[in-house]
Amino acid sequence: MRALSQLKTLLSPEPLQAALSRLHGLGHIVRSPFGRTTRVAAPTVTLDGDCHAGRVYLVGAGSGDVELLTLKAARLLQQADAVVYDRLVGDDVLALIPAGHERYYVGKERGHHSVPQAEIGALLVKLAGQGKSVVRLKGGDPGVFGRMGEELAALAEAGVEAEIVPGITAASAAAAGMGIPLTDRAHAQQLRFVTAQLCRKGGEPDWAELARQDETLIFYMGLTKVEAICTGLRRAGLPDDWPIMLVANASLPEQASLVGTLADMPEKLAASPLPSPCLIVVGSVVRMVERSPAAMTNTPAEPSR
Repeated sequence: MRALSQLKTLLSPEPLQAALSRLHGLGHIVRSPFGRTTRVAAPTVTLDGDCHAGRVYLVGAGSGDVELLTLKAARLLQQADAVVYDRLVGDDVLALIPAGHERYYVGKERGHHSVPQAEIGALLVKLAGQGKSVVRLKGGDPGVFGRMGEELAALAEAGVEAEIVPGITAASAAAAGMGIPLTDRAHAQQLRFVTAQLCRKGGEPDWAELARQDETLIFYMGLTKVEAICTGLRRAGLPDDWPIMLVANASLPEQASLVGTLADMPEKLAASPLPSPCLIVVGSVVRMVERSPAAMTNTPAEPSR
């Protein structure tokens, strides 16, 4: 909660203006390792942008940690007349919405959709048509498996203006929390995001295409598909000892993880279940967790048993 109070203080007009006045006219001296120095102009930081009536802002709430919310997202939350939000948006983020502003919960979870997707689009169109500025708040990044395309289509059909504000996606948060990169010259030259819902024609991904040793695979929404993923990748040619990592509640205090191999991960998960949402990382970059100094400062909580 300390982080939340600090963010609210930053966003309040008076402290912000005071900070900007202190910055005005100042500069920075940039020192080069080769002995040269350069003076550069001071940065300009403003949180007083416009929030237009009748426009829908498709905003990423980030991975959960309120401090990972972008400044633009935080500003829009304070300015918008109405906020339409998902299940994975945390209470600390929602606390930035001023009292009296409209809130609409349209969260989805496995086996239960509180509001059908078509109705969400209709709600956005309705609110914007009433002349309200609207934030459509989605967990992570709105453009990564967030059904943003369907909502953009509904807005376009109704002639409603829209703006996209990206957020930190779960893949970035999970890797950072475990102290590893998503790509590395010695491990992975490619990065692929995959939905684990196996919704493509035929009911499952092209495992042969995914079974590469020069890339990092990120499976979203895959907690119930771990065994299928491990089996599919092994059958397609990845070795039994190929690294895999599961990270639940990435970036939050209750973050928990399991690190193992394609051969032993289903058994490990059965012995130490993880909660949803959970991200799956497959690739040799996972081997970097053991010795990462960043992992030591971001030690995950022990998974429930």
